[in-house]
Amino acid sequence: MTPLLNLWVGWVAILVGLLTGATIGMFFHREDWFGGYGSWPRRMLRLVHISMVGTGLLNLAFAFTIDYLQLDHCPQIAAVLFVVGAITMPTVCALSAWRISFRHLFFVPVLSLTAAAADLIIEGLML
Repeated sequence: MTPLLNLWVGWVAILVGLLTGATIGMFFHREDWFGGYGSWPRRMLRLVHISMVGTGLLNLAFAFTIDYLQLDHCPQIAAVLFVVGAITMPTVCALSAWRISFRHLFFVPVLSLTAAAADLIIEGLML
């Protein structure tokens, strides 16, 4: 895996996040839509599109950081974990909107993204 994959995952996640936000945004004017503004399902659904854009930006930042630091090698663990985070964060948000018990899976994207950032920092310090 190279940062090129993270670059494309980043842009695809941002695009899907924007399209998802536009789609669910068509219903936000309805007070009672998806249980009302403050309901758990609606909050989780809002996080779906925000997490897509956010994790997409993290993948872009990773790819650009590798390029900027001119690393001879791509930190493979970080590369994989940033992609895992971009897939699992919006997935867990959507599943949690459907069934609240899926909230217990948030450790997967949180740990993967945290470990990815730590690995990148460690690899960057070893220049």
